[in-house]
Amino acid sequence: MVRVTFLHPDLGIGGAERLVVDAALAIKQYGHEVSFITTHHDPEHCFTETKNGSIPVTVIGDWLPRHIFGRFYALCAYIRMLYAAAYIIMTKPRPDVVFCDLVSACIPILRLFIPCIIFYCHHPDQLLSQPGGYAKKLYRLPLNYLEELTTGMADKIFVNSIYTQNVFESTFKRIKKKTEVLYPSIDTDCFDKTITSSLEKVLNMRLPRDSFVILSINRYERKKNVNLAIETVAILKEFLTEEEYNKVYLIVAGGYDKRVEENVEYYLELIQLADELHVTEKIHFLRSPSDKDKISLLKHCNVLIYTPANEHFGIVPLEAMYMGKPVIAHSSGGPKESIINNKTGYLISEATAEAFAIKVAILVQDKQLAEEYGYNGKARFNSVFSYDTFSHQLFVAIGTYRRHRENKEK
Repeated sequence: MVRVTFLHPDLGIGGAERLVVDAALAIKQYGHEVSFITTHHDPEHCFTETKNGSIPVTVIGDWLPRHIFGRFYALCAYIRMLYAAAYIIMTKPRPDVVFCDLVSACIPILRLFIPCIIFYCHHPDQLLSQPGGYAKKLYRLPLNYLEELTTGMADKIFVNSIYTQNVFESTFKRIKKKTEVLYPSIDTDCFDKTITSSLEKVLNMRLPRDSFVILSINRYERKKNVNLAIETVAILKEFLTEEEYNKVYLIVAGGYDKRVEENVEYYLELIQLADELHVTEKIHFLRSPSDKDKISLLKHCNVLIYTPANEHFGIVPLEAMYMGKPVIAHSSGGPKESIINNKTGYLISEATAEAFAIKVAILVQDKQLAEEYGYNGKARFNSVFSYDTFSHQLFVAIGTYRRHRENKEK
């Protein structure tokens, strides 16, 4: 048995959080001991496995500031993670492996006491930083250097897609260590065992019979471009008959944290946009739906519309594919690796409402085609992105460490 600790900054609801939770569950199923150390964990805003006892979670350093007068978020994140790393090396017994992601600044201190460090790169943090003036560039300069230096100190580096692998290599030119693509997956056992609810119960209202339900699942962040889904519904009436259009509804669901100002602002902006485009009656908003509600939405929807551009990977399209639903997404980033155009859904080269609406209209008018794409999507998930494939790749990584440790002890 190997003791594996996952170190993650904020164990909330999002693609990065879903990945590390699934990774912990995958490692646990092979008999290893897993736990989480995090700097923030809200039982009202997290995945079920992190609050029902499936995986032990310890919160360290939540009292440390997340920002200083609305600035220095990255610096504060580095300090919080260093504090959490210090806690890990002071615990007895120490873990054999630490799996960390998002913030690499903790790796040097962990290397002093932990035999194996695995770093999972969702995307270089320096590329996620918002552009600013000269002062911002000076502030980011040492942080960017530190990110590259510390990331390269990990024993093994995973990336979430070939797209991210290429970005990683072009950004961190001084890192010569080879990265390995570990595609995210989903805990299919959870999906299979969840007793789903009807749409009426999830939405707390009844939709007309034979409704065509479009689903959008993304955090309430502007970079997710959820407004495109609303604009798509507004313009969709130009490509459908009145009878067909009357059956179309859009459900916008996603992670929402009232502590995050952008979440609050963007949610209100989307409501206002729906009102301005006169489609309020066609759109239903859900904030931070439970796992059960999310799976229920995926089961009962007709198509998933995925609006972010240059998404590093995108876990939601995989969830939809496993549930046998076609996916319409922007032709960039990770979706180009998960979705096969005209077979499991559509990849749209232009991020315009008209381009998305044209493809949605095809599936509204040809439900048999939508079912065929959904069937193909599930087959692709099972062959390329299955949980077994994901688990085995992690098992091999942990097993390599274990053999190394046993040889060293001899």
